[in-house]
Amino acid sequence: MFVITADQIDSRHDRDRAGEMIARLAADFGPAFVLPPDQTSGDEIQVLLTDAAAALDVVFALHRSGHWSIGLGIGPVREPLPHATRQASGAAFIAARAAVTRAKKADARFALDADGSGTTVAGASAGRSNPGAPADSAPEVPAPGSSAGEPILAGAEVEALIATVLLLRQRRSPEGWAAVDLLRDGLSQVEIAGRLGITPAAVSQRIKSSLWRVEEAAHPALVRLMEDLEQTSTETDTAGS
Repeated sequence: MFVITADQIDSRHDRDRAGEMIARLAADFGPAFVLPPDQTSGDEIQVLLTDAAAALDVVFALHRSGHWSIGLGIGPVREPLPHATRQASGAAFIAARAAVTRAKKADARFALDADGSGTTVAGASAGRSNPGAPADSAPEVPAPGSSAGEPILAGAEVEALIATVLLLRQRRSPEGWAAVDLLRDGLSQVEIAGRLGITPAAVSQRIKSSLWRVEEAAHPALVRLMEDLEQTSTETDTAGS
């Protein structure tokens, strides 16, 4: 499963934004949540999902608001589930806690921790060479998604890719967001031009400058990598139980 723990940035000098953010997430992603989004300790939000695409979109929504450090934990959750997210537990919740702690010092204010999949680049590289093998022997490299239990990419590598897209989105101008939001609503560029009172050429330039098509192209790959981490962590947990 996917657990997101989000901690409000500089909450001591800002109002409590948890309630309104929970309401917004519930309105936009309600059916995707396994349990209703919850406010845990003070100004912290916690959500639980089974769908990788929805989890990524929630991360994007939290990051776009600009008020949250975001930790994404991937792994198993203890069942049966309780009635409230804040009462749930399991490896994914522990991973999310570790991730949000790191996110507070990250450039993108985001971090990912995947239980049982390895969350450092060094850990990801460990399976690519065999220090005890003869010098002329080829290193044994498990195929991605193989029975060796290795993910396609380690958690730190997936984290880096998601953070790159988050930083790309962070640089998008308000004008670019206005055009992108309408495009996502299904409007054509001509319709967007009429809605915004600009020319179609200006709409095209805003969309190009926003790098929206780069984000859209990356989205399915990020979801696939998250799904792979979740599957690997679940298999690791099952093997170890």
